Amino acid sequence: MVMVLKKFWQLPPGEKVLFWEALYRLLWARLAILIFPFRKIAPRLGEHMKETPKEEQPQYTRTLMQIAQALRRAGRYTPWESACLVQSIAGKMMLKRRKIPSTLYLGVTKEKKEKKKLKAHAWLRSGNIILTGQKGVNLSAFTVVSMFG
Repeated sequence: MVMVLKKFWQLPPGEKVLFWEALYRLLWARLAILIFPFRKIAPRLGEHMKETPKEEQPQYTRTLMQIAQALRRAGRYTPWESACLVQSIAGKMMLKRRKIPSTLYLGVTKEKKEKKKLKAHAWLRSGNIILTGQKGVNLSAFTVVSMFG
C-alpha cells in the first residue's frame, strides 16, 4: 500500500486530477447500475443506436489516452466491482464533460466452452481509439446489440 501511495504522489498533477475524476465517475456508474434499471441510465449515455465517426481525431488523442489510463488506474483500486460496463459508463461521462464524441457499445457472444451460454460485454470508443473494454477481449467476436453515440 505504501508503494501505491508513493507512486500516486509521483504522478503529474493533471494525472492525479484525472484519477480522482475517474474514481468518482466509477463510483457514480456502479451506484447507478445497482440502484436504477438500465432504461433510466440509458438516456444519459447518448442517442440510442447512433454511432459517432470512427475517423482519427488527432486533437483528442492525448486526452483520450489519459482518460483511458485514469480509468484503468482507478478501476484497479476500487473496493467495488468496476467491470466493463462500469468503466464504459464512467468513461462516457468523462468524455461528455469534455464534449468529446464517443460511442458506448453493448455486445454479446456465445462462450466457447458452453455454446448455449451468452457472455455480455461493454466497450467505449472515441474516433478510432477504444478506451475501455478491449484488454484481453476480441471485440470482433461480439455482436453489438445496442450502442449509444
